[in-house]
Amino acid sequence: MEIKSMRTSWASRAADVAIIAVLLLLGFVVIYPFINLLALSFNDGTDAARGGIYFFPRKVSYAAYGMLFENENLLKGLGWSVLRVAIGTGTCLFMTGLLSYIVSIRTFSGRKFMRILFFVTMYFSGGIIPTYILMNQLHLTNTFQVYWIPSLINAYFMLLMASYISDLPEALFESARIDGAGELRIYWRIVIPVAMPVFAAVSIYAAVGHWNSWFDVILYNFNGKFDTLQVYLRRLLLEVEATQQIRDQQLMLHKFQGLSPLTLRAATTIVVTVPILCVYPFLQKYFIGGITLGSVKG
Repeated sequence: MEIKSMRTSWASRAADVAIIAVLLLLGFVVIYPFINLLALSFNDGTDAARGGIYFFPRKVSYAAYGMLFENENLLKGLGWSVLRVAIGTGTCLFMTGLLSYIVSIRTFSGRKFMRILFFVTMYFSGGIIPTYILMNQLHLTNTFQVYWIPSLINAYFMLLMASYISDLPEALFESARIDGAGELRIYWRIVIPVAMPVFAAVSIYAAVGHWNSWFDVILYNFNGKFDTLQVYLRRLLLEVEATQQIRDQQLMLHKFQGLSPLTLRAATTIVVTVPILCVYPFLQKYFIGGITLGSVKG
């Protein structure tokens, strides 16, 4: 018995070691690209072109970050980006959550039809040109509203949230209706507080989507009045790439001599990613719990 127990103990320890080793390897694979970008962003541009930079910068230079933060429009773009994330995420959560509650009401006869209707939109769309014409006819182009109004309803988020809400006890809603509460009051007073994990999980998806979005800014706000941070960073990157083609201009060479598209691209990625990394740890438990519970069917 003792020999068998010792064999089981060693087998258990070996399995634990193997699992830890695999998890550490996976963690390294996930973290290494970010570390490499960080090292590149702090390296001299000319030196970085030689390659061979992995974990630490070989020739430290702050030219890439200096180029980013000396731009006077950077804070303006940051303000529009933060405002877009706040309004876009909040309105999307409220409206998509309300739709999710509607299609989860068991006494509503049209809930299956509405689910199918929105589900079809995940695979078929009108295309860029019809969408642009629609935004133009609605007078949303060159306005801030074009950032959040088209994203009020998201079919994928609706399916996630509806799956979670459907698993809630029906007695919660029935007792509220008996007490005279309307559906909107039930949604505000019961559904949102109880389903907060899935709301928090979906908020991460929505916030990251708004934060990283740049194509719709160029497409719908062509006058540049509401340009976001991502558009300014992209524009800077294109400018640096263009300067490599005009090396005969000594003034431009002097201005960008410590830069290269490689290092500026790395610095741009770091600047865009760090805010998300700062927010994610606080919502991680809701993210995991919301997605897991919302996917389990009893």
